[in-house]
Amino acid sequence: MSRERLLLAFCAVAVAFAAVDTYVVVLALPDMMGGVGLGGDQLQRAAPIVSGFLLGYVAMLPLMGRIADLRGQVPVLAMSLVLFSIGSLVTAVSYDLPSMVTGRFLQGVGGGGLVPATMSLVAALYPIERRGLPLGIVSAVQEFGSVLGPLFGALVLSFTSWRGIFAINLAGGVLLVVIVGALARGRLDTSSPGGSDYSTNLALGSSSAGREERATGVSRRPQLPARLVTLALLATTLAAGLITFLEPASIQRDLTWGQVFIPYVDGGSRWITPIGLVTVGAFVAFLLCCWFLPRPLVDLRGWFDHLLAADLLGAGLLAAALGGIVLAFATADPEVAVFSPQGPWFLTGSALAVVLLLVHLRRADDPIVPRGALRAMPAWGALVVSFLVGWALIAALVDIPLFARTTTHPNSQLGAALVLLRFLAALPVGAVVGGWLLRRLNAGVLTAVGMATAGAAFLAMAQWDRTSLDGFASNVPLVLGGFGFGLALAPVNAAILANTDDDAHGLASALVVVARMVGMLVGISALTTIGLRRLYAAQAEDPTLDPRDLGILQEQAVFMGAAVAAFAAAALALVLFARAETRDVDTAEVLRSAG
Repeated sequence: MSRERLLLAFCAVAVAFAAVDTYVVVLALPDMMGGVGLGGDQLQRAAPIVSGFLLGYVAMLPLMGRIADLRGQVPVLAMSLVLFSIGSLVTAVSYDLPSMVTGRFLQGVGGGGLVPATMSLVAALYPIERRGLPLGIVSAVQEFGSVLGPLFGALVLSFTSWRGIFAINLAGGVLLVVIVGALARGRLDTSSPGGSDYSTNLALGSSSAGREERATGVSRRPQLPARLVTLALLATTLAAGLITFLEPASIQRDLTWGQVFIPYVDGGSRWITPIGLVTVGAFVAFLLCCWFLPRPLVDLRGWFDHLLAADLLGAGLLAAALGGIVLAFATADPEVAVFSPQGPWFLTGSALAVVLLLVHLRRADDPIVPRGALRAMPAWGALVVSFLVGWALIAALVDIPLFARTTTHPNSQLGAALVLLRFLAALPVGAVVGGWLLRRLNAGVLTAVGMATAGAAFLAMAQWDRTSLDGFASNVPLVLGGFGFGLALAPVNAAILANTDDDAHGLASALVVVARMVGMLVGISALTTIGLRRLYAAQAEDPTLDPRDLGILQEQAVFMGAAVAAFAAAALALVLFARAETRDVDTAEVLRSAG
């Protein structure tokens, strides 16, 4: 295996690792609430623990994707892993809600940055007609990782506390940073598409001499004094920061050292104590060194230049628009409304940000979404189809185990998760098959077949009753549904990559993921509300129905709504992807670095 392919393999592992973290708090949330002083009756206050991650993941995806186009995939991958690791560390040692939400937000930013960079890496390494299989594999591990999050959380919680989940994330993130950095250093295999220059640009993200020394945001030959100073400041920041966060009892009880935890102001926070100020001072000094010293440990000035080149104002407006949608739906209580009580204000803010963004895109010299980047029908159509795929997919991920808990596994979360695994086992198989078939079938036909199969599976699930999961026949819609969703993942990604310029692949990949995540957020709120209204209507018609029967009616309504979304995605894919040339394209046209 060439070094590029090995790098791509570890990038896929990183995507799966970050995707697991999306829903890892499902089971750990009650314990995490207790860890930051929230009671079990304060669930609404804990919503930012979940929405903070989603906000970082979704709102920052386009910016990270655009930077991947400008600076190169590998630097963004490395920096995303660093941010994910820092977020994991902050979450693991958090002592209050703001610190925990900050950690989760950083995890989301880092995890989200991995997706567009990896998709763009696929586009850089493979010609159009050979992208299907690797895109299918990356899509499969992303979706499979997301739903393995609760299982991973349950496994870790069986032998340690919730903090152990994020300690493992930290260790895994650091290990992946080292591996990706090692694979990016040196000369990549020049037998890959595009030859030697292609490989060098792919690894370094830039052809200029100065940027070639900053392949992953870390200088290759920093001056020794600068290295020693910055490393010392970084070590001081980490050591003092951990003491500030954890406040070890053995140090607090010491008559001498305990004074470092006494605030300079009565009732002040731990950050205005001697040890807190040491942490802040060392961190500020570290940032200043990275900004002003030649060949710094972290190229902050270079990253800032790329933020400006990526259209920071446009990225901020796009993030505000997406953030308002995330907050409106992620903090909702479906029993009350589709979005939260503050939802109208969030959506109003999103609408205002969209208007300002449109004005900005028309006037900016180099906007975050290049003019004409999504002009082709398959390009913007991929976003529409991806939104509907997410809308339908979330019904399977949430409501299949919920139906199992309502019927055959009322007291076993593991049993309910194993029912979902029948669906999940077929999803990566479908993704790989879909990627392989892309070389033979049109993306629209393949997506339509996959989503129509998923829609038919949902129709079958909508007929399930109390004993349906006891029989072997229930495996048919579960397997077909997972296979159908998997079949559609690669064609959607391939359609937008084949119909956008090479220098916009990172952004295009990011927007596809954003569309699917927004579809999932909107879908779970809308479908759950529809299901609850069906439940209330049935209860009003027949007050003698027991809770189990009412729950079955609710889930049946959700499955029916998901079927409608799946069939809509299938029909639109046939029309919107009709001219998506994802096969039989001249290889020479795409043998250029996407970085």
